[in-house]
Amino acid sequence: MPAEVDATVRTLRRVAIGHCAVFLGVVLLVPFLTLALDWWSEGRLLGGMSPNFAMAAFGLYVFFFVISVAAARLSNAVEDRMLGGSSDNDGASP
Repeated sequence: MPAEVDATVRTLRRVAIGHCAVFLGVVLLVPFLTLALDWWSEGRLLGGMSPNFAMAAFGLYVFFFVISVAAARLSNAVEDRMLGGSSDNDGASP
């Protein structure tokens, strides 16, 4: 059993590092776009918002929610598959 647990921990660590890299990349992309593209901070969208403001005010929160749900679902699926299901049953039959 410890070998299975170690393999699960290593796999979940890789999943977490991957999601962290995506998160960090998207968060760092916003200030990079502000420095690199003039229209990113000077352009106007609906209601006079710049694309930079719209991304900071709304887009990042949607992204945070989506990546957190994806990370939780993937981690749960990996754990269930590698350790043989959930612990809700505890081997007891109904």
